[in-house]
Amino acid sequence: MLRVLLLTLSLVAIAHAELCKPDAQNAFKVRLSIKTALGDNAYVWDANEEYLFKAMVAFAMRRYSSKNTTQISNVLLCNVTDRVSFWFVVTDSSKNVTTVSGSEVEAAIRMNRNRINSAFLLSDKTLQFLKITSTLSPPVEPSTPVWLIVFGVVLCLIVAGIVFLIAAGIQQRKKKNKESTERENLEEKGEVTVTVENGIPCETLDLKAGHINGVFAADDERYTSL
Repeated sequence: MLRVLLLTLSLVAIAHAELCKPDAQNAFKVRLSIKTALGDNAYVWDANEEYLFKAMVAFAMRRYSSKNTTQISNVLLCNVTDRVSFWFVVTDSSKNVTTVSGSEVEAAIRMNRNRINSAFLLSDKTLQFLKITSTLSPPVEPSTPVWLIVFGVVLCLIVAGIVFLIAAGIQQRKKKNKESTERENLEEKGEVTVTVENGIPCETLDLKAGHINGVFAADDERYTSL
């Protein structure tokens, strides 16, 4: 009985070795850059981390297929290197001598990529499934709606325009009042000022002293002198 059991285990081990090897059918290579991602807080990749990886892949397969058939023992790892890279396959739980199709494993990994990354404190760049395209994280939505931001900008521009028009009007009114006051002061002093009408400068009469027309002044001297 013991011999039969040992023989069975040996055959299973040989079968698993054939299933999980570099570039095997339905096998995927994984590369982790733990030191790059975490620096001094990097953890050591050991048997416990391998167990966690198997558990996360089994979780992804069970969640993807909605079947509770995939076990941790169905996830096989091989060719583990010190720089932390390895290959893995997922065996069929019903037969345990064949692997689950690569397309199904890929879909399950892509569906649960964020959960797997979080388990190892890594990202798509530091936890790489070389044959599986990276998933894009959902876009970050701003806390303030875009339309509200645009409305605020437009409202600020309108308020700034109104304030500018009011300030320009007040300044122009002050200027006119100043010019009017200066003109009144000149008239009170009786000074002659030059005004412009229709583009032609004209002299205004000195209201106190009057103004003598040169033509009539010449006639008066010619006829009145004796």
